[in-house]
Amino acid sequence: MKSKILALSKNEEFKNLLKQNKISNKYVTIFFGNLSLKNNDRLNISFVTKKKIGNAVKRNKIKRRLKNIINEAVKKISLKFNYSYLVIAKPTMLDNEFTKIKETLFQDFKKIK
Repeated sequence: MKSKILALSKNEEFKNLLKQNKISNKYVTIFFGNLSLKNNDRLNISFVTKKKIGNAVKRNKIKRRLKNIINEAVKKISLKFNYSYLVIAKPTMLDNEFTKIKETLFQDFKKIK
């Protein structure tokens, strides 16, 4: 099965999203909004982990967790495919259980309408 997730690629896309709507919790900050010239049949989402969080192994672990959560969210929640998302991870993601993080992110994505 082909993935329905597509990463943001251009610097302008990131800058435009940072100027739009934002939801934050103790694990991540989610920027979201409409982008022009976007493919609406795929989910436009990117994950960012800062170098302050840890070494490459820890940052990649966070990204793997986020990708797994988003793949489940696409199946279980009706995510808006006309929006683009930018998910910026916080250091608390390393210390907490996967199920708690997943529940919190599901609640935040349900708030986005």
